[in-house]
Amino acid sequence: MTSLRLVDTDPADLTTDALVIGLYSRDEGGPELAPGAESVAAAFDGALLDTLVLLGATGTAGEVTKLATLGRVSAPLVAAVGLGPAPERGGGDEAEGAQGADGEARTAERRRAANRATEMLRRASGSAVRALAGCESVTLLLPLGDEPDPAAVRAVAEGSLLGAYRFAGYKTKPQPGRRDPVRSVAVHVPDADDATVVAEISRAERVARAVTRVRDWVNTAPNDLRPPAFADAVAAAAREAGLAVEVLDEQALREGGYGGITAVGQGSSAPPRLVRISYTPTGTPAKRIALVGKGITFDTGGVSIKPAQGMWEMKSDMAGAAAVAATMTAVAQLRPEVAVTAYVPIAENMPSGSAYRPGDVVRIYGGKQVEVLNTDAEGRMILADAIAWACEEGCDYLLETSTLTGGQVIALGKRIAGVMGTPELCERVREIGDRVGEPAWPMPLPDDVRKGMESDVADISQVNAGMDRAGHMLQGGVFLSEFVTEGVAWAHIDIAGPAFHSGEPFGYWSKGGTGVPVRTLLALIEDIAAHG
Repeated sequence: MTSLRLVDTDPADLTTDALVIGLYSRDEGGPELAPGAESVAAAFDGALLDTLVLLGATGTAGEVTKLATLGRVSAPLVAAVGLGPAPERGGGDEAEGAQGADGEARTAERRRAANRATEMLRRASGSAVRALAGCESVTLLLPLGDEPDPAAVRAVAEGSLLGAYRFAGYKTKPQPGRRDPVRSVAVHVPDADDATVVAEISRAERVARAVTRVRDWVNTAPNDLRPPAFADAVAAAAREAGLAVEVLDEQALREGGYGGITAVGQGSSAPPRLVRISYTPTGTPAKRIALVGKGITFDTGGVSIKPAQGMWEMKSDMAGAAAVAATMTAVAQLRPEVAVTAYVPIAENMPSGSAYRPGDVVRIYGGKQVEVLNTDAEGRMILADAIAWACEEGCDYLLETSTLTGGQVIALGKRIAGVMGTPELCERVREIGDRVGEPAWPMPLPDDVRKGMESDVADISQVNAGMDRAGHMLQGGVFLSEFVTEGVAWAHIDIAGPAFHSGEPFGYWSKGGTGVPVRTLLALIEDIAAHG
């Protein structure tokens, strides 16, 4: 992974391959330089902005304009990255003093504006570092404030590390014009020894390492990451982080009554697994958190087979499991004062003579019987086993994430996750997701959806046959709710869209796995540890 450090030397004198400065866009009069680049601008005798404008710079978010310095500063290159419109200034005292509903609305809007500003920094730093591939070292002079805002420092650090990511891939020959990612990023701050800033940089490195681990797993070819291999990789990463690990193989799953995982996995020659990873803090934990993630290493749909078009992206159907496992490795480093246990069910959904069928009745861990109507709704089957086990072992909060339904993409698109479960916890997920740049939107669990899942022969049907694909995201959430113990606060985060980016790179997202929602899970775990 790209290395990260802090510097406080005059930017004009820094030894680096490129300096990154920020540009704000304006409706009239062209862009303006963002704070942080004053000494660089002075070295150009006031001509820096005009020259960038001549080169086409507008300050549009994510736009990168490069300029050779010709010896004006020590660095040979300046890159201006667009930050979009400048954040609004002023109004803080008035908002602080406002009372009642109006005051709450203003406070909420100010919080949203701050989140948008930090996300813009995160995306801008990612865009700039990616555009500067081929440079050995890059220094970021982005606006952090005279007293650096920890959220801004975190955003710039995370964005730069994630923007530099590139999957090693399987190419056997050098690619013409393909430049190596930036190896070293420096963030310029007023005081490189500031303890708060140093802590933010350290955290960003740990979080980015977890996110890039997810991306690597998701981007790996599915023939190289079948259930036993994925379970081995997850267990190895967890053990390396000092976590306790238990792996249930196909025999243990059958004997233990994990019918959902066994049923889904029985159609594949690569048998299923269930990995349990646990972290215990040094003190007595005030709360216990369970993490559950869907690990379908490839999803053909089984007997209810998917269309061939786009099926290759189903290698990403284990993104939830990857996110949960990688989150645990970061938890081991961040060491929050809360107990965290992850349950990672892993299977491959294949059609064969031994595959499970529509019409089968499957006994989930704990005893509940499920009538199968569609073998392509396999994720909820393996998650039901894991959720039931997590609740049996005991937890105060249960956070589950999965690429569960195409209905999530239909409803919310490719960048906003759907979240269902306990209303208060869902709202907490939404707020934290907005803060860290992984947006999620709460969705309902309607009674009429559950009513349509009544089965003539079992406790519950796997889908609502009467609704077909309508409200499919809600059907998934309603089904999973059946396996959550009463009194446990829970949230199901459907990341079918945000987990895999199939378009061109933008911001700190590259093509392929994104690592969503690792940053949300980590921030939520830390928030629960701090506030319960």
